[in-house]
Amino acid sequence: MNESEFLALAEAILDAIEAQCDHWFEQLDIDVESARSGNVLTLTFADRSQVVINSQSPMREMWVAARSGGFHYRQVDGRWIDTRSGEEMAAALSRICTEQAGRPITVTLP
Repeated sequence: MNESEFLALAEAILDAIEAQCDHWFEQLDIDVESARSGNVLTLTFADRSQVVINSQSPMREMWVAARSGGFHYRQVDGRWIDTRSGEEMAAALSRICTEQAGRPITVTLP
């Protein structure tokens, strides 16, 4: 994957998560706020804990920082996989956001 392909995928991922965050707030009454600055999306939950998702273009990775740790995801066969654990990014974000929101949240990625 070249850089422009990666940037398009990363943008789509951040857009999708941001839209889902708005849905959680408006439709599910989950107290979460999203803020985006360039390639960095920050989700802030009611307890002021944050999840930060950003793209790392030089490495062609998506990075996630949360209360539970830092994670790096690389695309493998069309799926974003944690470089250490092998967990898919959507499943990990669902788990992380559920933990921090205190309510079940499902994250889907394009």
